[in-house]
Amino acid sequence: MLDILTRAGSFVGVIVLGYVLRRVGFFKKEDFHFLSKLVLKITLTAAIVSSFAGQELDASMLLVCVLGFGFGLLAMLCAFLCHLGRPREERAFAVLNCAGCNIGNFVLPFAQSFLGPVGVMVVSLFDAGNSSIGLGLAYGAADTVRRGGGRFSARPILKALASSAPFLAYITMTVLCLLHVPLPGPVVQFADIIAGANAFLAMLMIGVGFELHADKGQLGALARLLGLRFALAGAAAALFWFALPWPAEYRQALVILAFSPVASTAPAFTARLGGDFGLASAVNSLSILISIVCIVTALAVLL
Repeated sequence: MLDILTRAGSFVGVIVLGYVLRRVGFFKKEDFHFLSKLVLKITLTAAIVSSFAGQELDASMLLVCVLGFGFGLLAMLCAFLCHLGRPREERAFAVLNCAGCNIGNFVLPFAQSFLGPVGVMVVSLFDAGNSSIGLGLAYGAADTVRRGGGRFSARPILKALASSAPFLAYITMTVLCLLHVPLPGPVVQFADIIAGANAFLAMLMIGVGFELHADKGQLGALARLLGLRFALAGAAAALFWFALPWPAEYRQALVILAFSPVASTAPAFTARLGGDFGLASAVNSLSILISIVCIVTALAVLL
């Protein structure tokens, strides 16, 4: 228990460090975008390669990808249904800011630190299914809701996925593992070195980008959305742990995944739709704080 709290406290400490360094002027607001590119395109991609390298992947494990995709769809549907009767803009905001999980930048570092290779593999496979939600599907659905049921276009979603280095790494490594094709040793060693920086940079990036801009009039919307998201997370975690006939390593990873924060892309997509970027940033940042508490509690109970 003490070891879990100590390591989790170190993660929180790096987030606080990033926030403090920005407040004192060491980092500027625009540095978040640089750190985000560095993590997404380099360290996270290397962490994916490193986590898959040398693993035996059975085709049945692809069901984890389906769970990742299904969880995102369920979150979008629940957000839409719970906001029926509200203005279209509010419904679109809920759909976009309740769906998708921040796994690569948040849960994967936890998995690397607390779970074994199988747990990291489960997290990666879940994110392979979840990525399409956070990288475009939730945005497309929210745009359709905002326009009042207009035509849905898959082209922006496919374009976003095709240009996402982590998503391409997930697909490539999944195929190689299914075909039992190993990567050359030097490639794996190179990826391991870069992957070692992923946890630190991902948590530092979260601290640098931490924002809370919601005013008092928005507290109700903030509480309603986060309450819905984490009520759904609690139900999913219970289902994953008690109902799935899989080994404990699988179910431990899935419980942690259920408590993931909202996708880090949500505020940017909200701004693109002309929505409330400040409120979206507040939802995103507070979801991270709640996730830390939930994940650390789950780790303390399950490990």
